[in-house]
Amino acid sequence: MKGQVRVRIPEALTSPVEHAVRMLVRDLEAVLGTAPELVAGGQQAAELHIRYANEQDDIPQRPEAFGFRFPSDGTSLRMDIVGRDELGLVYGILEFSRKALGIQPFWFWADQAIAARSEIDIPCENYDAPAPKVRYRGWFVNDEVCLIGWKEPYPPSREVWEPVFEALLRCGGNMVIPGTDLPRDGIHYKLAAEMGLWVTHHHAEPLGAEMFLRAFPGRKPSYHEEPELFESLWREAIEEQKEMKVVWVLSFRGQGDKPFWIDDPSFDTPEKRGAMISKVIRKQYDMIASAVDNPVYCAALYGEISELYKGGYVDLPDDVIKVWADNGYGRMVSRRHGNLNLRVPALPAERDGGKHGVYYHVTFHDLQASNHLTMFPGPAAFLKQEIESAFAARADEYLLVNCGNIRPHVYQLDIIRELWSAGHIDADQHLSEFVSGYYGAHHAELEELYRSYSEAAIPYGPNADDLAGDEYYHHPARKIIGHWLQGKGDQPLERLFWAVGDVPFQEQVKGFEERLGQGMRKWEAWLQRCDEVVAAKLGTDDARRAADHLRFHGALHLSGCEGFYWLCRAYGEYREERYPQAFVFASESLWCYRKGLDVLRDAEHGKWDRFYRADWLTNIESTVYNVDTLRRFLRMHGDSPDFFLWYKEYLMPETEKYIYLENTHRNPLSDDELAIRLKRHFQETGAI
Repeated sequence: MKGQVRVRIPEALTSPVEHAVRMLVRDLEAVLGTAPELVAGGQQAAELHIRYANEQDDIPQRPEAFGFRFPSDGTSLRMDIVGRDELGLVYGILEFSRKALGIQPFWFWADQAIAARSEIDIPCENYDAPAPKVRYRGWFVNDEVCLIGWKEPYPPSREVWEPVFEALLRCGGNMVIPGTDLPRDGIHYKLAAEMGLWVTHHHAEPLGAEMFLRAFPGRKPSYHEEPELFESLWREAIEEQKEMKVVWVLSFRGQGDKPFWIDDPSFDTPEKRGAMISKVIRKQYDMIASAVDNPVYCAALYGEISELYKGGYVDLPDDVIKVWADNGYGRMVSRRHGNLNLRVPALPAERDGGKHGVYYHVTFHDLQASNHLTMFPGPAAFLKQEIESAFAARADEYLLVNCGNIRPHVYQLDIIRELWSAGHIDADQHLSEFVSGYYGAHHAELEELYRSYSEAAIPYGPNADDLAGDEYYHHPARKIIGHWLQGKGDQPLERLFWAVGDVPFQEQVKGFEERLGQGMRKWEAWLQRCDEVVAAKLGTDDARRAADHLRFHGALHLSGCEGFYWLCRAYGEYREERYPQAFVFASESLWCYRKGLDVLRDAEHGKWDRFYRADWLTNIESTVYNVDTLRRFLRMHGDSPDFFLWYKEYLMPETEKYIYLENTHRNPLSDDELAIRLKRHFQETGAI
């Protein structure tokens, strides 16, 4: 094919196929330089046909099946993209774009450089796409603050959501939870359905219904006392979605994603709690069955519901997909709640009948040590082990992946793409294909950087998944500052037991300092290797891409690691009443954390302008504010009230100290200037 390609499309275009054709038009124009000509029906000759399957095509008899066929009229061949149904056509179009045009699934999010060509060569061999390993596979666009803050409209507009759903479809995904607790008048659910995706729901919002306390403010959120009100919300949700493709989530949690018995403490035994959850789920199940043909149901065995189910207290209908969750760090065990980390296996037992699935995190937000802005810290082999083991345990009907803000997580999301498609992965081969798909040169060195990224991560606990993400440098640090400034240094900080144990506060801080010191050395070494490739060897496009998708992550780790380390050192000096030195170390902390803000700003180029401005979860800016507050507090210890005393004691020339006139020497230095000059003085005198 070359020049202007003529494409025959179905006469009656459904919305999902129309979206896919629009993508194909854009892709052909990007590669061949000319938009294709679209023709519908008739007998006009066309090099490429997009059509639904007939009996002669012998396309597999399953949902979403597609293939390529090459019929001949005796003088010329054409290519047919043949789909069993509308999603089959969508996947066929996008697979053609990948195979023939080289458009990768994350072309938008990874800023793939699309290579222009004068013609494209297509092997004329019939092809049938293999069945995906997982029937319902998709993303939960969760903690999506970057997507929310990127553009002005709120809730996010079509402009934000279309690239998300397109990437999911290009990954072969068919299901989505489009955002977290967004206003109900947003475009997100409507557009997901318009593009052919199944929609599903957050486990805290069963059936996708309005939260009880939003609909009925001031009323007690107790199904036991207000069943009619709860059921009215469920009925309304069913009515709104009954014409859509929905994987209905059956669940019963309390308001704000917590156990319902926190609001209704009369349910004080596992028996009572399990009986209520079972009753509610059966009611939801029956309500859907009475209004929807052939509904698909699932129930999230998450948190307390998992524990009750494993204890035999929750009864689920046989055809409900039971969804098991990882701990937020990729291990298929129960998640940590504060300091409680039971790590109960979270996969179906042999006796568990029916269909099972998995809810999995490649990004997480838990105010402890999770990765939100940065890549998953574990190696590809770890993801392979966990997902393949889940499939081996029969949890392969459903796979929902917490994808966060997409852009920072494309490598791990591409690993999951391969797993939910094929059921297994050769991690080294996949990495080679991933790197060569997005970068033009120096593939071996880039592969080494992706592979060694996890080796630089800080292990903060004994388990393979106890690896620090970006939140490790910020949430614990801010907790330490709060505890310190509240004058509670004589007692341990309970909220940090999970990380450094139940030991005196100064030992908790020291425990972080030791881990961070080791982490600094590893991240410095990794970042140096990264810079040797990115800055010294790659061309302009590849260097920008590597800066955004490799260096960005290492630089955030290093700046956070250094900032937290110097914060801990500042506390050590403070305990020794060496307040000027503590002030200098707090300043070092502040300067390092500010580097993290610079890293975010550097990544906001071109279409990514302001992408990280809504960093409200890791919230580097909040950490900077907290450390600056601490630094001001420390300057009160000895330099107050005139903020001239440290200058006089440490920096003023000896010949001036006893003869200066206060009315000409009382302009205090700024915090930064004072810290810079004190640091130099203390280094020269060996005081730090």
